[in-house]
Amino acid sequence: MSRVEKRLVFLGLDVAIALVAFFLTLMLENSSLWPGAEVARISVVIALLAPVSAAFSVGLGIPNIRLKAYESLSYRQTATFAALLVVALWAMFQLVGYRFSLIGFALFGLTFFIASVGVRLAMLNIYLMVLRWGQRRWRVAIYGAGTTGVQLAAALKSHESIVVVAFLDDDPGQQTMTISGLRVHAPDKIEKLVRDKEIDRVLLAMPSASAPRQMQIAHRLKGLGLDVLALPSFAQLVGTEALVDNLAPVVPDAFLGRQSVEDEIQAEAQIYSGKVVMVTGAGGSIGSEMCRQLVQARPRKLVLYEVSEKALYDIDRELRERPEFGALDLVPLLGSVTDSRATRSAMTDHGIEVVIHAAAYKHVPLVECNPLAGMTNNVLGTRILADAAEEAGVERFILISTDKAVRPTNVMGASKRMAEMVVQDLAKRARKTHFAIVRFGNVLGSSGSVVPLFKEQIAKGGPITLTHEDVTRYFMTVSEAVQLVLLAGSFPLGGAEADVFVLDMGKPMRIRDLAEQMILAAGYRVRDEATPDGDIEIRMIGLRPGEKLHEELLIGAGLLTTPHAKILRARERSLSELDMAKALQGLRQATATGDAHAARKVAETCVEGFGTLPVVLADQAPKP
Repeated sequence: MSRVEKRLVFLGLDVAIALVAFFLTLMLENSSLWPGAEVARISVVIALLAPVSAAFSVGLGIPNIRLKAYESLSYRQTATFAALLVVALWAMFQLVGYRFSLIGFALFGLTFFIASVGVRLAMLNIYLMVLRWGQRRWRVAIYGAGTTGVQLAAALKSHESIVVVAFLDDDPGQQTMTISGLRVHAPDKIEKLVRDKEIDRVLLAMPSASAPRQMQIAHRLKGLGLDVLALPSFAQLVGTEALVDNLAPVVPDAFLGRQSVEDEIQAEAQIYSGKVVMVTGAGGSIGSEMCRQLVQARPRKLVLYEVSEKALYDIDRELRERPEFGALDLVPLLGSVTDSRATRSAMTDHGIEVVIHAAAYKHVPLVECNPLAGMTNNVLGTRILADAAEEAGVERFILISTDKAVRPTNVMGASKRMAEMVVQDLAKRARKTHFAIVRFGNVLGSSGSVVPLFKEQIAKGGPITLTHEDVTRYFMTVSEAVQLVLLAGSFPLGGAEADVFVLDMGKPMRIRDLAEQMILAAGYRVRDEATPDGDIEIRMIGLRPGEKLHEELLIGAGLLTTPHAKILRARERSLSELDMAKALQGLRQATATGDAHAARKVAETCVEGFGTLPVVLADQAPKP
């Protein structure tokens, strides 16, 4: 039917209901099933009632109301229609001089209103039944029986594929009540409710609740296999209330209060200008930032060496889109540092002059579960790369190391300390290449760092997990760490020993303090015994295998100064050439036979402090 035809149908329906309602009123007024005499006596009124009701219906726009949109506002229009008909009926009786009781007028108005609303609701139900026939119907529960929830339920009543079956609400005063024809249930009954009502989806209609609270509810419901969607308030949607995401991006620098060294690197980094520089692990957190800053130093060629295709693609595309890219010769190379042929080809084919070695497996729990892979990549890979650099006559080789290499209690730290020893050993015999090591602590914002982890946990509504109440770590932003590495690599060449540079990390930070700062920065409160109504809980889960309570930056005693106040030089013990050769031989044999215990024994023999904790096998270690 066309829209005009539909309006004519509803107009005719209004006229018919008015006439039927008046006839029913006459029946009740005269206590007769067929008041024929009375109908004949007031036939003039009946004749006038039809055009008058049609005129009022058109004037009020009643036929224009869509059947699916017939709701509370339409009820008021129908009530106005009924009141006007009562007044018109009284006027017509006065005009023709007939008597009619006041109860009769009231009864007519009430009968017309109930019939008009009832007929339309019946038509709507029949219409929806036809639309829903054979369709999948989503059975939905609304979490939140407040204003937004009630409005949402009303809006979904006429939906052809959604049926609202229940309300859920945390307020005990709302529970067991019936709102909009639906029972309000307590959230602890959700499992039974899902089974009994066959609920598919839950809509969170509680916009005043904090984001962490909503996320906590959502995670619990998703655990039951439900789809969960959150709804802003209707006031937010129309702009009378702010629609704000409280979880603003976290800027790592805000938690450290350290001064940038960006201005100082401009002059010192000129040593990389016009050079052919190779960065291993170019797609990682440190490697990618290294590439970004090297582009500004304008090397002649920048070789990106990376084992991950996606990571290499991402950093290559990003660098090419940077405005300072210019005429830089950018070479993306897929390869592993453990591949001797590939690393040697890269060195000779491109005439590498500076190598910055940032490729490493660095996640403590993962390497603890995969010790052979960690040792192979971090130790043997470093040896292969350093040998290739020396053979190719590379001028500078800079190894990126970590504070976890100092008296390590985990495989990752031990492997990085052995990588340092590899570089120290080669430096004693190197004729062309100057080797250097730069050691620093945790980098805020890098992959696996606590900042993105805490941010993700805050976004989920918590809890934030800490390994220990008093655990501390040294922290530096990735930008500052890379700037200082490039500065250290630009220092004048030393003697036969490999320079071990230690970055000034400031004072170690208590991880719990960092967690609390991030919660507050996101606009929430810490939930603890003092504030049980807070938003985010901080939960202790215990130290992981091989994890220290406090990290160190120095093995020996004392540090020497360098041209930069934030970069210090350490004097670290190294293995003899014979001991290093035995260690590498033992490690190669262990990896060849897949003997993780033997690999650990090699590390325990040559790395100071390692082996003080019990061995944790891969199948015994907790998942990272």
